[in-house]
Amino acid sequence: MPSVSDWKVPSSVQPKPEDYSYDLEHALAAVVGLRAIIPADAYTAETLGTERAGNGVLIGGNGLVVTIGYLITEAETLWLNLSDGRAVPGHVLGYDQETGFGLVQALAKLDMPALEIGESAGAAIGERVVVGGAGGRQRSVAARIVAKQEFAGYWEYVLDEAIFTAPAHPNWGGTALIGPAGDLIGIGSLQLQHSVEKGQAQNINMIVPIDLLKPILDDLMKFGRRNMPPRPWLGLYATEVENRLVIVGLAEKGPAKRADLRTGDIVLSVAGKEVRDLASLFRRVWAQGHAGVDVPIMIYRDGETMELRVKSSERNRFLKGPSVH
Repeated sequence: MPSVSDWKVPSSVQPKPEDYSYDLEHALAAVVGLRAIIPADAYTAETLGTERAGNGVLIGGNGLVVTIGYLITEAETLWLNLSDGRAVPGHVLGYDQETGFGLVQALAKLDMPALEIGESAGAAIGERVVVGGAGGRQRSVAARIVAKQEFAGYWEYVLDEAIFTAPAHPNWGGTALIGPAGDLIGIGSLQLQHSVEKGQAQNINMIVPIDLLKPILDDLMKFGRRNMPPRPWLGLYATEVENRLVIVGLAEKGPAKRADLRTGDIVLSVAGKEVRDLASLFRRVWAQGHAGVDVPIMIYRDGETMELRVKSSERNRFLKGPSVH
């Protein structure tokens, strides 16, 4: 992912103030740069790196910033880079594994406008939006919503309805999806490729809808997580290959690896029910109960079909908690 300080969006896709009914500059002023340092022995250090950079959005006058959680997972040092050139320390408040949202508390007065939380449910396909990055218009993209549909990620993650925008923002992590009313309707998570006409591919952004934050915001602020039993986590990475679900990776010391699941195994069913795609696989696992439940998985390996029982765990147990300032 590019650094927040060494790039800018091509002028042809930068948003122009006259194209919007709200104060574009005022809205973009709420977006901050974010830089996190993660210990080398952190569980996510190998997969996500020990230095992570992206964006965050100020949503409260008290210095409350929402971002995408993978940027701040296991962070021991966190800095927020403001539009006036200041860098202020931040503290990780919480991270929700189910949605992917992360919360940061600035540890200094920001003296900048907050962006009002809007409603993502009403955002329509084709609607004009801005994907805002730290640094104002030069680091933001004038985009449109190109799809609203289910998204499943290989790391045991499913959104019932994610928002997809194009053209893509080149530094997408934690960007602000600003709706037609000038409010926050989503947080940038990923860049993906989307097939278009004549076999060509277009880069698009996957955005987590802000409506998913509202029911859990108070819990994240108070407890650092949603106040309910966590989902079962297996610690496997899977992908869909020719209508088959193939395990392509295993989390080190995770439940699936301990149960002797292996890279290359084909997943046939979970708890006696056939699974055909990532979303159905993960939803079937979660339907077995809370973290700690045994999950029976039928696999195909080396010409044989076998059932393994995976004692699930809670993902957060493997992660370093936020440092106390």
